[in-house]
Amino acid sequence: MSETPTNQPVPEISPFLLRGFRRYSRRMIRKQFHAVALLREGLAQARGIAADQPLIVYGNHPGWWDPLAAHLVCETCFPDRDFFAPIDAAALQRYQILARLGFYPLEMGTATGAANFLRCSRAILDRPATSLWLTPEGRFCDPRDRSAELMPGLAHLCSRLERCAIVPLAIEYPFWEERLPEMLLALGDPIDVAAHRDLKKSDWGSMLAERLRGTQDQLARVAIARDTEALEISLRGGRGSGAVYDLARRVRSLFSGTRYQASHGGKLQ
Repeated sequence: MSETPTNQPVPEISPFLLRGFRRYSRRMIRKQFHAVALLREGLAQARGIAADQPLIVYGNHPGWWDPLAAHLVCETCFPDRDFFAPIDAAALQRYQILARLGFYPLEMGTATGAANFLRCSRAILDRPATSLWLTPEGRFCDPRDRSAELMPGLAHLCSRLERCAIVPLAIEYPFWEERLPEMLLALGDPIDVAAHRDLKKSDWGSMLAERLRGTQDQLARVAIARDTEALEISLRGGRGSGAVYDLARRVRSLFSGTRYQASHGGKLQ
């Protein structure tokens, strides 16, 4: 840990460990997903956020893969920013190496935990070239489920900031035409904190929820329509149906003189 001017300890990221973690994450994602694709709409605005502007990205929480998805989005869209994210304090105690990857402890349900979250988050955002990644739903939720209220910590944090860009992130893992699922991601329009300094915490909560749900709806329409034209491929993963079946298909293609194609369909090729 290092000390900031606010005397709040902040995780000290190890570039060596981070590079190894991201290489390992990419291999995992390639093995378990057919493709990773981002919604084109919204990418330019997100990538155009000024380098000296503090950044918070907050998203829905559909599954176990979310931290790896967030790291991939950070690496793809915000490559010059360090990644920081809160994680359950007990989990961080068990896996202390995560602190070297930018994760910091979050104690749920206590006033002390909430105060520590706000102090550490603000200390991180006071640093140059950082980004803070949050899942304020607080539990796993189906990407089409809108019943989960966002936890108040993010709204509280936004109400205390003077300048920052807040970007909603929608995540889905749908099955389309292949054996493996797709990882679909969408970045919503950035919210400029400086333009909303008069908002109360409750108003922030409403706006943050509305922006996130709107971004989820936007991604859901593309996912349901299987509209590949609206997506930009970030990472290509596994193809085919399995070793034995694919071998039989290769042999059949060889003897029939036709071209072998591992994919079952034509989406996100």
